[in-house]
Amino acid sequence: MTASPDLGAPGLDTSDVGAAGLDAPELLRSVFRRHAAGVAVITAGGSRPAGFTATSLTSVAATPPLVSFGVGTGSSSWPVLAEAEHVGVHILGEHQRELAATFARSGADRFAAPTRWRTGPHGVPLLEGVLAWMVCRVVARVPAGDHRVVLAEAVAGDPTGDGRPLLYHQGRFNGLRD
Repeated sequence: MTASPDLGAPGLDTSDVGAAGLDAPELLRSVFRRHAAGVAVITAGGSRPAGFTATSLTSVAATPPLVSFGVGTGSSSWPVLAEAEHVGVHILGEHQRELAATFARSGADRFAAPTRWRTGPHGVPLLEGVLAWMVCRVVARVPAGDHRVVLAEAVAGDPTGDGRPLLYHQGRFNGLRD
């Protein structure tokens, strides 16, 4: 194994650009375009609400109930998330493609109409109409290249929304197919 200067992690040999002629960052992006991922929106309160669309949400542990997600340190949401003690984690339904696009769009007023939201526990902005949501207490922010991996413990939530999950694949938001 070799350490990658780009990712700072063992296991990715960057001395060979690969059969497709891609450098390591483009290889990673190309591979993960083929990986279907669930779509979530992460929100945080503060002097102004902040939020972003995430496809990196992962269940980490059941005891304690931990999740993780990645956030770019150059994103407009990072300054609020860097200070937040609690975050909202929202699982989007296939009917929420526009909401996912709004929270993914740079420069958008993500909390303006037509976005429907309310202030939830610990001052966290909660989106309405989602499949499920949790409020989580941030327990760690781990440096990972130009991102931070945030570990957070679930403290409140509601898993009872209706619908089917929204997925992200090949650069597009999609629903499940039967």
